[in-house]
Amino acid sequence: MTASGRATDEDVAAQNRGLDEDYADLKAVLAGLAASEPSTIDDEHLDPGRNYLGALAEGGWFVPTWPAGMGGRGADKAEAARIQSLTRAQPAPDLYPFFVGLHMIGPTLLQYGNQHQQARWLKRIADGRDIWCQMFSEPGAGSDLANVSTRAVRTEGGWRLDGQKVWTSRAAYADWGLCLARTDPDVVKHAGLSMFVVPMKSAGVTVRPLHQMNGDDHFSEVFLDSVEIGDENRLGEVGAGWQIALTVLAFERSSIAVSASSGRGTRRDSGQRAPAWLRTSADAGLLDDPVRRDEAIAVFINAEVARLTSARAAAQAKKRRGPGTEGSGQKVRLANSAKQRAYLLKDLQGAEGMLTTHRGHDAAMTAPSLSLRGGTDEIQRNIIAERVLGLPPEPRSDRDVPWSVSKRGLA
Repeated sequence: MTASGRATDEDVAAQNRGLDEDYADLKAVLAGLAASEPSTIDDEHLDPGRNYLGALAEGGWFVPTWPAGMGGRGADKAEAARIQSLTRAQPAPDLYPFFVGLHMIGPTLLQYGNQHQQARWLKRIADGRDIWCQMFSEPGAGSDLANVSTRAVRTEGGWRLDGQKVWTSRAAYADWGLCLARTDPDVVKHAGLSMFVVPMKSAGVTVRPLHQMNGDDHFSEVFLDSVEIGDENRLGEVGAGWQIALTVLAFERSSIAVSASSGRGTRRDSGQRAPAWLRTSADAGLLDDPVRRDEAIAVFINAEVARLTSARAAAQAKKRRGPGTEGSGQKVRLANSAKQRAYLLKDLQGAEGMLTTHRGHDAAMTAPSLSLRGGTDEIQRNIIAERVLGLPPEPRSDRDVPWSVSKRGLA
């Protein structure tokens, strides 16, 4: 260390040697994974992701802040950041099927689950054995999520669920579903909701995939017909479902921001300041036209702003040890950035860009959904307006009346 307090090259080298020694086990696991046969993953082929998570689970490396013995290692945020810097530096399979469990359900169980529920589910989420889906939206409760009509009625042994959910990603192959249901229709709509965990292979659960315009079947509609579950599958107190739902959605938004700031899947080659899509377009002569070049640079700048703002949001979330409202801004910004790039790359191809065989076709067909999935842009803007800017909420005629009354229509 110099007299000015700045670290010397020797200090940095010593610190790096310490990092190597502290995480030699992790580096050995990552090296073994990197040497394994490369493979791809889709919704019907889950082995690569399970093998990856399983290999990291013994040391609690993938979710280091979770408790030891429950999939993590009880690390503080500083140690977790060091571990994540190592794991993110190495290639990984597509973990899309496991996203809900790892980044939304797991943190929610840590906050609201009892010891039995945490012991029952957390470790199986961390090692990839169990896949989860989130059953919130309904045909009549999308933007107005508190309007859900799926009912949960007490039985002698627990609860009976009846209703329909829609736009449930991963439902076709999930083991468990976190389900928001109405337990009391005679109180205001936000107060009459409770949260339940539903085994997706239960009698009465019917999953029907929805075919999207990009050719994917990631989303499904789920029908619950007299599905019986025990009270041990209730998460949190009866009537606390709305607050738990908000927590789940906040974790979702913050996870999107963290993923964007980490750069996984979009990391640039060493020494390259421009992303591959911009370099490739320039090398192909697609940016020779000054107008198109100007459009491309604007998309690049917007993407950089989104990435840097995501990094700031992620740092703030780590500092407070929980998600905040900045995730809503990031959700809007990242969706807009991805849509801009997808549309630009298709437009740059001219007439060829209209063909389904063009390599940018899938991205262009997927792009509109980015403003819908994970909470619509309109929902996020309402959150920003009310909780960040302090603007007054829009008048609501159903705020102080029982759901059973407002559902039938107010005079």
